[in-house]
Amino acid sequence: MSMGQTFLGLLEAGPRHGYDLKRAYDERFSHIRPVHFGQVYATLARLLKHGLVELDAVEAGEGPERKRYAVTEAGVADVDHWLARPEAPDPYLQNTLYTKVVLALLTGRSATDLLDLQRTEHLRLMRELTQRKANGDLIDHLICDHGLFHLEADLRWLELTAARLDDLAATLTPAGGTTTGRTIRA
Repeated sequence: MSMGQTFLGLLEAGPRHGYDLKRAYDERFSHIRPVHFGQVYATLARLLKHGLVELDAVEAGEGPERKRYAVTEAGVADVDHWLARPEAPDPYLQNTLYTKVVLALLTGRSATDLLDLQRTEHLRLMRELTQRKANGDLIDHLICDHGLFHLEADLRWLELTAARLDDLAATLTPAGGTTTGRTIRA
């Protein structure tokens, strides 16, 4: 998620202090990991530097001055452009799990055990997300559904890969039948 554009969109409702912006962001978008104050102020400084926000007011307080930020017309245009641009789908063509399966086969380790362990971890996370969804609001439902659908696709890949391990091992086996001095086993 682009924090800068998200802040700009939140500022369209009206000027806010950094603290208020963090609170609004955390309420709506950070169900897993809240944004840190340092990220808020670093992002606001960058947006200010690029003319996407401006200082609306500076108020004296007991501590440091409280700055209130407002979105500029350029900031609104930036959000418009960001919302109109589709996100690039990530096809995961080269992921860590695939690499682990191939390396397990190449080094004579059990790719079946690796896939079983990964399946167990996926199912654990699916149970966790399903519980969160059952106890959550509409926002939790949407976020958890997104995660669950991706995990379901991963599980399908794990099953398909497990069914093809012997064929994959055969494609990786050099003429002598071993690699690094170890026998390839699925």
